[in-house]
Amino acid sequence: MTQQSFIELSDGNTIPQVGLGTWKLDGANMQSVVEAAIGAGYRHFDTAYAYRNEAALGAALKASGVGADEVFITSKLPSGRHGYDSTLKTFDETMVNLGVDVLDLYLIHWPMPKTGNFVDTFKAFIKLKEDGRIRSIGVSNFHQAHLEKLIAETGVTPVVNQIELSPAFQQKELRAFNEGLGIKTESWSPLGRGDVLESSMIKQIAQKHGKTPGQITIRWHVQNGLIVIPKSANPQRIAENFAVFDFELDAEDMAKIEGLDSADGRTGVNPDGAEFLQV
Repeated sequence: MTQQSFIELSDGNTIPQVGLGTWKLDGANMQSVVEAAIGAGYRHFDTAYAYRNEAALGAALKASGVGADEVFITSKLPSGRHGYDSTLKTFDETMVNLGVDVLDLYLIHWPMPKTGNFVDTFKAFIKLKEDGRIRSIGVSNFHQAHLEKLIAETGVTPVVNQIELSPAFQQKELRAFNEGLGIKTESWSPLGRGDVLESSMIKQIAQKHGKTPGQITIRWHVQNGLIVIPKSANPQRIAENFAVFDFELDAEDMAKIEGLDSADGRTGVNPDGAEFLQV
């Protein structure tokens, strides 16, 4: 089993740096995916209410035989459930789905700046943390302006901001802003939905190290101090994506990958235009 690395959060908790993303995984393949991930060394699993697979993940983790205290689970509040009371109700549903007593990390999935109410939502998060039901609270897909409003109106800084981030879309300004506030950046779609793996530069670096393009890309995230959650349902790829702790990219490698950044590298929805995401 490959050794894991950990990131310390500003609230004193720690999170495994490499986790498994579960978007688009369902009950039909969740058990085999979790078994492959546990065998490879993963102990961090990222889900969301909107993925409709929390229950499948919870059941698969329970069946894995790994103790609840050894596993780190992240889930997210859906866009259509913003608001104090609706957040508390939805969180209860999430906990029943996952079958756990305390959630490691809970995130606001999208800020919904025009139609949502992320301030009151986060106030409910704060209450749930104070009650001991969540260990760490954070956000997902928040821009600087969203974070500034959230912190100004609640007095609490989220410990994580999970954003789309890959070598083709590096979000350097937002990462720097997060870091300045002690917020850890977490990368979703870290392989750029696979497009990054076709880069000739990434392939050259992979050949140099005797690794796959995916391993090079995930190692880039690790060395940048990012939390990273690659997603795969292929057991071999799951294992490969985790086997990134036995080598290092040198300064030249890192500089070359930094040069792949592009202003139009986003593959997902811009958070400022995500109002239709009402799931």
